[in-house]
Amino acid sequence: MSKVKFKPGTMIYPLPAVIVSCGETKEEYNATTVAWTGTLCTEPPMCYVSLRKTRHSHSIISRTGHFVINITTEQMCRATDWCGVRSGRDFNKFEQTGLTPVQAPDVNAPYIEESPLCVECEVVEVRQLGSHDMFMAKVVGVLADSDYIDEQSGLFDLEKAGLLAYSHGKYYSLGKRLGFFGFSVQKKKRAANKKG
Repeated sequence: MSKVKFKPGTMIYPLPAVIVSCGETKEEYNATTVAWTGTLCTEPPMCYVSLRKTRHSHSIISRTGHFVINITTEQMCRATDWCGVRSGRDFNKFEQTGLTPVQAPDVNAPYIEESPLCVECEVVEVRQLGSHDMFMAKVVGVLADSDYIDEQSGLFDLEKAGLLAYSHGKYYSLGKRLGFFGFSVQKKKRAANKKG
């Protein structure tokens, strides 16, 4: 197998396609699509989003210090794209997409009702990196849609939501599960002894 050399670039795909919501009042509520997002730390729970300085949400989050990461689904694909290509300076994105903003309980920002999982974030540091600023945040709350809580285990089953991913300019739904964390080293269960 041979390799072709490319110039340095952001080629780590796929990524989650999330909608970041922000704003302290209904009049300034805004939503922007972000793929530059991820986990920073487990304990304490921390995550990040990276935004261009020109984004309307950048100025809102810089002032308020709060935002919500809303996980998206196949059903939210059109709204997810729309929120990424239109500016909140020119449009009320919630009215245009039909998404429902709800004031989050733990941060001064709305979450999106249609999202199966909403992560409430409080900014702890902003890193100026170049084209983007990274908003590093502690997770202060998580809101999970009750439709995805497994009745038997009581656990949240995000796989049922039909999650959306972004890869090099295109949106994809996640495919079939291939394994689980640790499956490659799990010991096989021995067959139960038959009683004769």
